[in-house]
Formats: sequence, structure tokens, C-alpha cells
Amino acid sequence: MRWGRTMVRLALCAALFAPISMASADPLPIRFTWIVVPGEIAPIMNATGATLHDGHSYVGQPVHFQASTPMITALATGEIDLALLGFSSLGIAVENAGLGDLEVVLDDIRDGVEGYYSVEYMALNDGPVKTVSDLKGRIVAVNAAGSVLDVPLRMMLRRNGLEAGKDVTVIEIAPPNMGAVLLDCKADLAPMVIPFSLDPNLRAKAHTVFVEREAMQGTTEFAFYVARKSFLDKNRAAVVDFIEDYLRALHWFYDPANRTATLKIVADFTKLPPERFANWVYTDSKDMYRDPAGAVDAKALQRNLDADFDTGFMKDRLDVVPHIDMSLVEEANHRLAKTP
Repeated sequence: MRWGRTMVRLALCAALFAPISMASADPLPIRFTWIVVPGEIAPIMNATGATLHDGHSYVGQPVHFQASTPMITALATGEIDLALLGFSSLGIAVENAGLGDLEVVLDDIRDGVEGYYSVEYMALNDGPVKTVSDLKGRIVAVNAAGSVLDVPLRMMLRRNGLEAGKDVTVIEIAPPNMGAVLLDCKADLAPMVIPFSLDPNLRAKAHTVFVEREAMQGTTEFAFYVARKSFLDKNRAAVVDFIEDYLRALHWFYDPANRTATLKIVADFTKLPPERFANWVYTDSKDMYRDPAGAVDAKALQRNLDADFDTGFMKDRLDVVPHIDMSLVEEANHRLAKTP
């Protein structure tokens, strides 16, 4: 009888504590942002079958934005966890929005790396714009003020004696709609990112006035993931798992053995034909650069932030080193080396 009562007590204890254990094991929702696929791979990384942790230690929840600058408010209010910022929006977030605890944890894409694609600022062949100087009194499109497409434009304008908002009218357009706005003559110049810049109709009717590499005079840290330190301190293990999954998917996409499957994943997501991507997406030269280890180019990022200051989007120069934490990427790469 005594043994029986003991077993009942143990069973009751197990029942009482089981919900607590299960709740503590629930995967962490990680709300991450994206702008354009296939530029960003995070929204499609699970389609590779190479990820290990989504649904176990975390659940990825992609949130779409038109540009990186609107993500700053979402970061400040806790609506997102991992934000895909560019150099310009990082400066705005830290200095103007007071998010001094932001940390760069994972690189995504870079513009201007020698031998790789650079964003094209395009104008119509039969239009009035042949050089940057021709933009005086004209309309130019960007995705958002202060974005990684806007700051290079402002730098190129200034280099040619022009100022955005004074000599040139700036309108904000989502990247997928840039080509249509240009072809409809609603803007005289528009920055075109891939895959939209490769539209055959656009390329037949428009030409490149300059590329971002020229405007920034080198490499641009175009997109990277940041998080607030409080979120990282509390959820480091899950974020490392996310980064490991990202890197696994990145390597999968670049593996020639997966080429056919890669094109199908991208085509299914974008609703564009696979042939639109066949000769460039996730290649070593025709696409934008992605670091295989997910490491940020700190020197390039600092140079980009200095340019952000020069264009007037920042009041003071920002030292980026305290805002970079590559330890999570290093841990994820260490795991990959042990379990390829």
C-alpha cells in the first residue's frame, strides 16, 4: 500500500510538471525580415531540405518589407527579432533611433565585390538622361530614403554638383515596380536590383548610367542581419541554430549538384520562369557576393557608414566595431566543420 501511494504521488508530480517542461521546450519564434528573393535566401532556405533546426529549437517567421529603413521602427517596438539592414539603415538605427544595442550577427549580400554584380541605376535609351549631370530637374526613384539604394545615388549626385530634393525629385518605389515606373516614364532614373534588372523588355529599352560600385567607390555591405543585444543574450542558442541553418542552405544553393532544384525553388517563390535565373542566380560571378562563412566585411561597413555621414543621414561618425558580433557565426561554422 505504501509503495502504491508513492507511485501515485510520483505520477501526480509528473503530470503537474509535464506542461512546464513541454512549454520550455517549445521552439522560439524568430521573426526575420526580407525584401527581395532570390537576393535573400532566408525565406526559401527551408525548401532546400538542408536545414536542421527550424521547427525544433526555433520557428522562422519571415516578415516582408519594402526597404530596410522601415524595419528600424519594428526593431524598436519589438515586432521583429532579426532585421535585414544595410549600412545606411544601421547608422540611422543606432544614431537617430537610439538603438545603441544593435549587433550585426550575420552577413547576407555585398555589392561591388570585384567580379560580381553591382546594382544598376538605369535610364531609358530614348530618354533625356545619358549621364548623371542630365538628372538636374528630373525624377529619380529609390526604395526608401536613407536606404542602400538611396545613399549611393545621393553620393553620385553630389559628386556631379547636384543635391537630392533640391536639384532632383526623389520618389519611393518598391524594387519589383522600379522597371515599370521607368518604362512608364514616371521616373527618369531607377536603381535596378536582380532579378528585376535582367527583365528582357527592360534591357531592350534602358541602359545603365552608373552602378553602385562606382558611387560607393568599392564594396558595399548591402544587407546583413542585426538583432538587439537583449534578444541575443536571452536566445543565443536558437539564433546560432538559425545561422547554422542559413549557412547550410547557402552552401546547398551554391552546390552545382542542386542546380535544377535551386532554380525550381526560386521560380516557385517568385512566380517567374526558371530561365530568368538560370545563368546567374547563386553563381560565383554574375550574382551579388555572399560570403560562404556569413562573415561581415567590417572595413567595408565602416567605410560605408562614413559615406552615410558624408551624405548627411548621420550627425556623427559611427564606430561600427562595437556593433559587430561574429561569435555566433563562428560557432555555427564550427558546427558545420564538424558535421558537414
